[in-house]
Amino acid sequence: MLSALAFGGSGVAAKPLISAGLEPLQVTWLRVAGAALVMLPIAWRHRELPRRRPALLVGFGLLAVAGVQACYFAALSRIPVGVALLIEYLAPALVLGWVRFVQQRPVTRAAAVGVVLAVGGLACVVEVWSGLSFDAVGLALALGAACCQVGYFVLSDHGSDGDDAADPLGVIAYGLLLGAVVLTPIARPWSMHWQLLGGGADMNGTRVPAVLLLAWIVLVATVAAYLTGVVSIRRLSPQVAGVVACLEAVIATVLAWFLLGEHLSAPQLVGGLVVLTGAFIAQSAKPQTTETVRVAGAVGAGAGGAEGGVGGGVPGGAVSPALPTAPAAGDRSGDDLSAGSRAT
Repeated sequence: MLSALAFGGSGVAAKPLISAGLEPLQVTWLRVAGAALVMLPIAWRHRELPRRRPALLVGFGLLAVAGVQACYFAALSRIPVGVALLIEYLAPALVLGWVRFVQQRPVTRAAAVGVVLAVGGLACVVEVWSGLSFDAVGLALALGAACCQVGYFVLSDHGSDGDDAADPLGVIAYGLLLGAVVLTPIARPWSMHWQLLGGGADMNGTRVPAVLLLAWIVLVATVAAYLTGVVSIRRLSPQVAGVVACLEAVIATVLAWFLLGEHLSAPQLVGGLVVLTGAFIAQSAKPQTTETVRVAGAVGAGAGGAEGGVGGGVPGGAVSPALPTAPAAGDRSGDDLSAGSRAT
């Protein structure tokens, strides 16, 4: 939820900068490049990571950082914002499909119901019916953003697999660096009006320093959002974290209401409640930790014992639980999460 709150606050800070004269892709580049600069010492600290996990870092940089941003903003130029946002947040449903049919792991009914409710509520939040128009290229770009978002969830979880688990801090640092490099020729920062950052931007009648808005986007809406997001995915599982991430749209809409004066309609309020309900139901699918108990045999009955456990392992948890008696959504017994280790 902290990750959703941080990601959801990006639009409220970015919109005044865009209204002040910066292009959306230029704001995106400033966001990613600024975050990469902040994380540069972390990248140096984990300088062996590109040699150990090159595929993970490339995938995270291309999909979770550059791909989501580029596809989403390209889609906005062809289809309404509400439609693009709804299609992008079909990602939780796609994550469920990935887990069930590609990884061939079971998913709980609670996670599936949570996805359906969250997507339906999101349709109300963005009022998808208010500006629906069919543009095949625009819809394909929005679906591309959703697929890249799936990569964000899956790769964040995949980084904790095995004995050679990648520290989330290093994954995020190199992902942001690679994302900044990929976005540079697209955003063309050399043509940006840099003097705008020295002035102010209007936020619902209040003049706010542009550099303060940029600092919020970089430090909170990017660095903090990715850090809390990756860690939550490793603890919850991709499919559960994906549904909870739908709260980002609700948070973005509520913040826009209070800070930008963009009022909510009755369907949006109802949709927000439905998204919250879906996230709560999906959260109930989080596997429980297991505990193994050994029972010694009675005296005179011979040496013997039995062991058993209930529930499922916590993906990426700090402990290595025993195997559960029945598979649970996102169950990956034996995974570890590096301490201090990851969310637009």
